Amino acid sequence: MKIYNAKIYTLNELRQVIENGWVEIKNGKITAVSEGETAAESGDIDAKGFALYPGFIDAHTHLGLTTNGVGIESEDFNEESQPCSAQLRVMDAVNPFDESFKKAREVGITSVLISPGSMNPVAGDIIAVSTLGKRIDDMIYRRAGIKFALGENPKMTYLNRDETPCTRMATAAIIREALAKAKRYMSDKEHSSADDEMPETDLKSEALMPLLNGKIKAHFHCHRADDIFTAIRISKEFSLDCVLIHCTDGHLIADELAKENVTAVIGPIICDACKPELLNITPKNAAVLSESGVKICICTDHSETPIEYLPITVGIAMKHGLSFEAALEAVTINAAEAGGIDDIAGSVEVGKRADLCVFDGSPFEIMSDPKLVIIGGKTVKDKLR
Repeated sequence: MKIYNAKIYTLNELRQVIENGWVEIKNGKITAVSEGETAAESGDIDAKGFALYPGFIDAHTHLGLTTNGVGIESEDFNEESQPCSAQLRVMDAVNPFDESFKKAREVGITSVLISPGSMNPVAGDIIAVSTLGKRIDDMIYRRAGIKFALGENPKMTYLNRDETPCTRMATAAIIREALAKAKRYMSDKEHSSADDEMPETDLKSEALMPLLNGKIKAHFHCHRADDIFTAIRISKEFSLDCVLIHCTDGHLIADELAKENVTAVIGPIICDACKPELLNITPKNAAVLSESGVKICICTDHSETPIEYLPITVGIAMKHGLSFEAALEAVTINAAEAGGIDDIAGSVEVGKRADLCVFDGSPFEIMSDPKLVIIGGKTVKDKLR
């Protein structure tokens, strides 16, 4: 199948825009991207001169961990029984039949990162998945990271129960303790000979080993400036690839963050200052950070903001200074890199998944709706034919 007569925003390394081009799809992958006319065959799609983009990616959600319209009995994103729950596998709780997956597809969101909640300092793993499917085992691309949480959420969760952590000091200490234990455990396993007794299996340390090996990233929930710096401090201590989730005070410390090799996932933007650490929330945050040289993504934090409002969320950031180019990167290639799936998704390039969407006009205008959405080569929405 080919999609032709399209203005293609490739989001490749050169950020190439093809004014009149076509994309070929075979077996769920992109097999050709080219400029100019092409012979149309039965089953090909005329984009009618509209803009073709990579499928959008929400870099921080709790999608499927709380079923839309069900309530408390379906909430499975916070295991508040222990402050360190690194061993939790989020895929064991995701419900692909949650209506929000369909709502995501309808607006052009083809991939998401699904994370546990932020009540525990060490919350569990993060997965990158397709928004199309019935079985999470088939939807998952790979394990993307480990979720850590700083600030009010873990502190207030355990303070109310008179358990540790009750302070920011204790929250950071629990994270360090888990990482240090995993580092020692990994060393013991690596240096054990056939004659040695292997260390007893520790699922928490096993879960953290890929993080210490640099195979996955550390996603830190952090709003306040001091918590942001704590995330960076711990990441440096253990040589972690750091992603700052929310980064609400980022605009206050943009000059400092520009010196660090971190990615900031901004959001939710459609949100009020509902707790003290959100005091400095502003829709200008994404623009200020981007202009300062910080790599940004934009997220909904679904279900904090419903996932189908991701394009509108990006539009609000644009209204407050974010350029169209930076906005597009924030929900495509930057989000793919934050999730460690930039070899799979995030741009229109040969060899990547055929996750594509076509819009007439800016996808971030409130009245915009995709004319075409393709996920893994399958057409899930078509208003062109």
